[in-house]
Amino acid sequence: MKLIKAAIPLTIILVCCFTIKAIPIQDYRENIKRAVNALDGISTPSEESAAPETAEARVHAALTSVRALLPLRLNVEWNNTGYVVDNTWLHQLLGDYEKASQADRADLEMRLRERLTAVDQRLEEIQRRSNTPSTDKSEARRKLEQILARAEYAQQPEEASALSRLWMRFLRWLSGLLGRPKAAEPRTAIAISKAAQIFVVALALAVIIYVLRLFIPGIRTLRPQRKKKRQQPRIVLGERLEPEQSAVDLLSEAEALARKGEIRAAIRKAYIALLVELGDRKVISLAQHKTNRDYLRAMRERASLHERMLLLTNSFERHWYGVVPATDNDWIEFRSRSREALQE
Repeated sequence: MKLIKAAIPLTIILVCCFTIKAIPIQDYRENIKRAVNALDGISTPSEESAAPETAEARVHAALTSVRALLPLRLNVEWNNTGYVVDNTWLHQLLGDYEKASQADRADLEMRLRERLTAVDQRLEEIQRRSNTPSTDKSEARRKLEQILARAEYAQQPEEASALSRLWMRFLRWLSGLLGRPKAAEPRTAIAISKAAQIFVVALALAVIIYVLRLFIPGIRTLRPQRKKKRQQPRIVLGERLEPEQSAVDLLSEAEALARKGEIRAAIRKAYIALLVELGDRKVISLAQHKTNRDYLRAMRERASLHERMLLLTNSFERHWYGVVPATDNDWIEFRSRSREALQE
């Protein structure tokens, strides 16, 4: 039912931004009230519209209704005089509402309703004053024009930048310095004109170079230095590696473990070192959630490397997970195949 109610205004309003016939100010106020009612509670879905598709359809219908009630340009008639109402601000907020998250929509809805209600209250005040016999019509018209000229209706022109204003002041000063040209012979006038042009261009370039030499060093000193991104520890196959730990460091630790007789741990450390080296070479992308099989699948496009890594991965899984006890020969073979893989 709510979708049907929200769609009713669409069937009775014909929108055309520039050629639509002027509507009385009272009808304009009614459109504002209908728009406020259409916006009421659209950011809070009801139980019957709990589904995301239903909720978005309800929101779309409500926003479409508001756009139809208050188009971008609307001709409003008051006291036999037509006024063009600019609703650009409203359509910009409606566009922001469509793009906003569910958490931000409640605030946008409140802003829309408050601004529309404020406009309606001011129009009511103008109408009430105009109905009073002692009210001057010209004064009432002036106040209505002030309301329609506010930021809610019109976009303020962008002010010129400080550099543009400075340049215009320089040109005016230069024009006053040169003064008005006196009447002269054609040849003399042409020569003077060219000389003046050359002088103006040279002077302008000199001023620009001077200003740049003054301000560029200051801008460089104000530019914030980029902070070096602090490297975070890496986690590979559950092994926490410090940022400065390299594959060479890990291989040294694996050699130390092998000398102690901890062949199983040495094979695991060497396998992780191999993954780190491949990650540094941008062959694979290291991530905490990835398994050894994920890394192996990432190398499928490199057939030769994938074949060698498959043997190393099988050896790692066989010895680390305890299926087959690791021996010195297993370590020597694993270390040799690791070096061959790194030569790919």
